[in-house]
Amino acid sequence: MDFTISERMETVLGMIREFVEKELQPLEFLFLAEPFRDLLPKLEEKRALVKQMGLWAPNHPEALGGMGLDLVDHGLVSEALGGSPIGHFVFGCQAPDAGNIEILHRHGTEDQKSRWLRPLVDGDIRSCFSMTEIDMPGSNPVLMETTAVHDGGDYVINGRKWFTTAADGAAFAIVMAVTNPDEPPHARASMILVPTDTPGFEIVRNIAVMGEPGDDWLSHSEIAYRDCRVPRSNLLGTEGRGFVIAQERLGPGRIHHCMRWLGICRRSFDLLCRRAVSRPIAPGKVLADKEIIQGWIAESAAEIEAARALTLQTAWKIERHGWKEAREEISMIKFLVAGTMLRVVDRALQAHGGLGMTDDTPLAFWYRHERAARIYDGPDEAHKQSLAKRILKRYRA
Repeated sequence: MDFTISERMETVLGMIREFVEKELQPLEFLFLAEPFRDLLPKLEEKRALVKQMGLWAPNHPEALGGMGLDLVDHGLVSEALGGSPIGHFVFGCQAPDAGNIEILHRHGTEDQKSRWLRPLVDGDIRSCFSMTEIDMPGSNPVLMETTAVHDGGDYVINGRKWFTTAADGAAFAIVMAVTNPDEPPHARASMILVPTDTPGFEIVRNIAVMGEPGDDWLSHSEIAYRDCRVPRSNLLGTEGRGFVIAQERLGPGRIHHCMRWLGICRRSFDLLCRRAVSRPIAPGKVLADKEIIQGWIAESAAEIEAARALTLQTAWKIERHGWKEAREEISMIKFLVAGTMLRVVDRALQAHGGLGMTDDTPLAFWYRHERAARIYDGPDEAHKQSLAKRILKRYRA
């Protein structure tokens, strides 16, 4: 495996890092202090600059207006963008739109692509992905109560979802619903496009995450589908393939998540080190003189590099052999990188003392919102159990 970065990517990454530092980090105080919707005009100005620089939508095909980067190169970009909470949004590769674009590109009909895909890539609209249910375990996505029943040429959808990220202000949802209840568990659900102005689609609330309900893209909604009727032509792919398509989405999506988390690690580590060398604790002494702080810095540096190496290796394997062949590595990075990020953020916050608890740095924001990294896309425990079973199966054989 050769992770040598091309000259083109060196230039791209340099441009992105400079943009994040000079254009986005100065906006973070407003991002942390104001409703997201109030900041949108400024963010749209930055998005226009990104497009002018030719850096828009790095992970999407050139034919759709993106940069067409492969998974490894986009992973490096995602790491650079992760240094700011608004990085991915400003560069047009934010979740959940990034995954929805992949689904539409692979499985959408020409009519679906014409109506939804290009405006989504261009950043003219947003979308959401509606899968997790209130009363069903997210760790077992084949258990689902939401149904989509045939009625003539339509589907009639009924059910309740929550933690549907960015539903507030989205133009459409991709909803997972049971269409084939008599089939085997992995062949019961389908993915269906639901415009959010469809009667019966109701955002019940934006869910408060550790006290913050958020708004617009920066939110997670509870959604009720009440006799929500859409044409059967809104089906993505074929009936009963929803679980398979979701797995296609989640494999590369975990690379995006992990590299973003590593970007958070880098920024938090930088804040930790800067704080350590500048914070006086006694005459002639600073925080960095404490052995425990030195230990945190050494451990953080080693953990970040180890997590990064495994994530890039996993991206490389997915690119060459497909996500199925990289299932073990995908499970590994999901819990390894999430845990690394949370430890690094916690150390940086602790080193900042009372300042770390405020929104004068992004550390408290990440501490609140990224704790969910050990839960979404499969909780740590599910990934560890799945990985261990695969390993032990070889020994039992």
